[in-house]
Amino acid sequence: MRKALTALLAITLAALLPATAHAWWNADWSERTKITLNTSAQGLETKEAASSVAVAVRLHSGNFDFTAAKEDGSDLRVVAGDDKTPLKFSVERFDSVNELAVLWVQLPSVLPGTDKNVFYVYAGNAKAAAEGDASGFDAATVIALHFSDKPAGADQLGAVKPQGTLVTEPNGLLAASAKLGGEALVYALSDKPVVDAGQQLTASLWIKLDDVQRATLLQWGGLTLSLDRGKLALRADKTELRGGEVPVARWTQVALRLGLGKATLFVNGSQVAQGDAATPTLGNSLRLGEGARGLMDEVELAATLRSADWIAVAAGAQGAESKLVASTREAKDSAGTEGGGEHGYMGILVKNLTVDAWVVIIILGIMFAIAAWVMVAKGVLVSKVAKANRSFVLRFREANDELLKLEQHAPHPHSPIYRLYQAGVRELAKRKVGEEGGKPLSGASLDAVKASVDADYVRENAQLNSGMVLLTIAISGGPFLGLLGTVVGVMITFAAIAAAGDVNVNAIAPGIAAALLATVAGLSVAIPALFGYNYLAAQIKNATSDMQIFIDEFITRVAELYGAQ
Repeated sequence: MRKALTALLAITLAALLPATAHAWWNADWSERTKITLNTSAQGLETKEAASSVAVAVRLHSGNFDFTAAKEDGSDLRVVAGDDKTPLKFSVERFDSVNELAVLWVQLPSVLPGTDKNVFYVYAGNAKAAAEGDASGFDAATVIALHFSDKPAGADQLGAVKPQGTLVTEPNGLLAASAKLGGEALVYALSDKPVVDAGQQLTASLWIKLDDVQRATLLQWGGLTLSLDRGKLALRADKTELRGGEVPVARWTQVALRLGLGKATLFVNGSQVAQGDAATPTLGNSLRLGEGARGLMDEVELAATLRSADWIAVAAGAQGAESKLVASTREAKDSAGTEGGGEHGYMGILVKNLTVDAWVVIIILGIMFAIAAWVMVAKGVLVSKVAKANRSFVLRFREANDELLKLEQHAPHPHSPIYRLYQAGVRELAKRKVGEEGGKPLSGASLDAVKASVDADYVRENAQLNSGMVLLTIAISGGPFLGLLGTVVGVMITFAAIAAAGDVNVNAIAPGIAAALLATVAGLSVAIPALFGYNYLAAQIKNATSDMQIFIDEFITRVAELYGAQ
């Protein structure tokens, strides 16, 4: 038996421990977020490896502990899946107040058909110096426009600004986005990198337009990428190419790959058109959004031919609705390995509970404690009552001439029936029933004795049912309190998302899931209370029936022995 218990304990501990626990990249950092790119069929499926991909990483309260990080995010570090190799990254936004951040991480390779593409974002070192200001993109990237106050990649790409005034929407696709009012954003940009790369060019940008009938998205010399009646259109000198629907008022990535005599168009990472085309003369002026009204974000130009899978991975990482990216917050335990109190789903839920949800859960905890106390106390009571009643009724039915002298023997303090018997005996003693010189009981006297016993029956019944109302309050009030906490939590979550402008599912899900924890708490109070109430009510009903039967039996026996003939 001892060996079996030891084996069971070992299995239980093995199940509770994480599947992999290894030392962190650096013990000075206390928090990290695990980022996984799933390129299998369950995520965003790819067929070939994509190299030097700039992946956008969204950090929020659901996957990152902003309270542990420095206020400016200068302690951020990004490390490859081997937990040894530092990765190049840049920071586009770090808002510790609203708990939102956007990083651009340069991944050496994203393998196809696997969920093992993993890297880590570390934080939680107050002594760390700033890194990652300008290296989120590879050398082939000519320009990457984020339209943010702090342009990521300023070393490699140049902190370029358009001619005229750039109006931005603070909460766009990832961080800030450009507001388009019909006038073009004009950037001075040399085509030398494209020429040196053999006239190879890959361009991508995100748009969310109010009207997709006709607008010029990108014009660079003889190259024009535009919308024509809701479809993506390319013009390279005299060559024209069309294909791919672009929806209204919805973030959509459009991309172009041009070189080696071919042009290919992509919408949201999927190829929509291909044709023969030569790279035209580009010149030194890049125009964006002429005739377009809405938002534009993440304009990236590269002097190379990106693969179709590269474009798909980039689109999946930047978009808010993709299944490519998954993230999990992790904390370091005392041994410096993965684990700790923040690890696991429950840690995420508890971490994201709002104040109102905590208040509701605390109230529900108090209700559960009271309900549990009532169930235990009542359970013990009804058990003692049933046993004592059986014992006394057996003695009562065996008594003959000594019917009124059962009190002289062993008492039954836990039996309500015994107390009813005592009430009847007291009334009979007042009438000197069974004593020398006592008169037989008349019908009126029997009615008076029965009335006295009935009065005690009412009191005993009330005593048995005392406290049961607390269980009914837990049954009916618990779910409603939990629902109140959930509704208020959801409202607060959506209000915070609206204020911050980050509408991706990773930002919403933790708050919603944590809000639902209040409803779970309410049901956790109500369900045990419901089962306990039904059991106790049945036992009390049995005891009540036994008392009613005894009263009739007692009055009948008294009438037979001491009533008038």
